Amino acid sequence: MRDLDYVGADNPRQKLDLYLPEAKTTQPRPLVVFVHGGGWEDGSKNQAGILLSLIKDKPYAGASINYRLTDEAIWPAQLHDCKAAIRALRAHAAENQIDPDKIAVFGISAGGHLVSMLGVTGGVKALEGDLGPNLTQSSRVTCVLDFCGPSNFLTFAGEGTIINVDDPKTGLSKLIGGTIKNKPDIARSASPVTYITPDDTPFLIIHGEKDNIVRYSQATEFDAALEKAGIPATLLTGTDGGHVFFSPQLIGHMRLFLDRHLLDKDVQILEGPVPSN
Repeated sequence: MRDLDYVGADNPRQKLDLYLPEAKTTQPRPLVVFVHGGGWEDGSKNQAGILLSLIKDKPYAGASINYRLTDEAIWPAQLHDCKAAIRALRAHAAENQIDPDKIAVFGISAGGHLVSMLGVTGGVKALEGDLGPNLTQSSRVTCVLDFCGPSNFLTFAGEGTIINVDDPKTGLSKLIGGTIKNKPDIARSASPVTYITPDDTPFLIIHGEKDNIVRYSQATEFDAALEKAGIPATLLTGTDGGHVFFSPQLIGHMRLFLDRHLLDKDVQILEGPVPSN
């Protein structure tokens, strides 16, 4: 099902696509929601090929969402959109044979940032927003797959990234309405590491050790902070991996993570290096 309006404003950036297996079932299916990347200024829900690879031959439904980009709105509009989409999917779970208690989110780059925010702000009312007709529904998620997403904008700069945080024209500056130097409070409020609490959801963090856009240290910092709070977190490091990479072994780990948290299978995902191709 294409272009489902999760807010009701007929904005194409507030629509989602829902992928339901053809096989009939008497049991509700877990759901995997994909959030695209693109530096918060580009990208589309149509870039869902990796989602379809993850849920292929599995008893999962899938969804891919659009959200408002920085040419239309600044932070926290993007998170408000993602939360509205989760609430809408949960509100219509029964009619689509979806299990409302088994919703995973998966995002790449800017999408990784947004799904991380979903994972750590389930109880933060100030970031819930007021979009759509489903405000009584929860926006909490079951687990998070964060692929090379930024975790702390205050430590984003440094040797190893080609992003100039002092440039007001970058996607990051457009997201927060100025440079990090000029908008430190907003940069902090947009950082997933800011909101970690012991009741947050399990994380799978995937990052290339040679990422020259979002430094690998963003992943290690986030992983350490989650583990310090007692949150189950697994960090997979792409050997020689840059910004976004895929390998059969990585896809296998991602599918195991989903099986563990959506199907309650007793499987383990070992932390450590994975091939980047």
